[in-house]
Amino acid sequence: MAKGPIQYKTEEEIDLMRASGQLLARAHGEVASLIKEGVTTRQLDKRAEEFIRDNGGIPSFKGLYDFPYSLCLSPNAVVVHGFATDEPLKSGDIISVDCGVLLNGYHSDSAYTYPIGEVAPEVLTLLKETKAALYKGIEQAVSGNRVGDISHAIQNHVGPLGYGVVRELVGHGVGAKLHESPDVPNYGKRGSGPLLQTGLVIAIEPMVNLGKKDVVQEADGWTIRTKDRKPSAHFEHTVVVRKEKAEILTSFEYIEKALQQ
Repeated sequence: MAKGPIQYKTEEEIDLMRASGQLLARAHGEVASLIKEGVTTRQLDKRAEEFIRDNGGIPSFKGLYDFPYSLCLSPNAVVVHGFATDEPLKSGDIISVDCGVLLNGYHSDSAYTYPIGEVAPEVLTLLKETKAALYKGIEQAVSGNRVGDISHAIQNHVGPLGYGVVRELVGHGVGAKLHESPDVPNYGKRGSGPLLQTGLVIAIEPMVNLGKKDVVQEADGWTIRTKDRKPSAHFEHTVVVRKEKAEILTSFEYIEKALQQ
């Protein structure tokens, strides 16, 4: 997925990416405000695209590699790349909403997984721990560390809980292209992989299964689901590698506000 040499960003480019990330955060908040029983994922996709375009952005995903939607909407056992449909969300479901925004010539990318209505306690715990693993990974995104330090931190958080960490899908560099080098796996060894240096912008995105790590691709050529059909959670931020503490360019602030209302 990631191609070419690692591209380090100037502070001017990071400013542009920060604006992209803030628009993306607001778009996520718009979607979050609609999520409830009875809403269809097609309605969520429509709202996201309208909001992004109304605010001067372009949905990063729509048309990328011929993907037909603005959001990747992945319910329950779907890990990533799910299609928008007219099937209503129902109590007990979870839904991963993955979105990207192109603004000022630069992309941002983030994802959040929502519970709908009354969700099984073990699934709620999966969501909580996958989100926690994201921040464990972000803590390692500092200059002088390596990609493997991020990967190990994520795996080390969720692996002992008995969850399966997806291998086939990884985080990635972000910039003028949505997918840049380096790949950022959610599993790996400390001290391995490319060196992290200030100005590297990456999407860190744990994809964690309640059951085993194995996944399969559906006949549509896009949808990835767990092989054992157990639920999967997905959380993602776009972050800048800094000297002492990573800077998160995206935000869950608007999502959390919407969920409190």
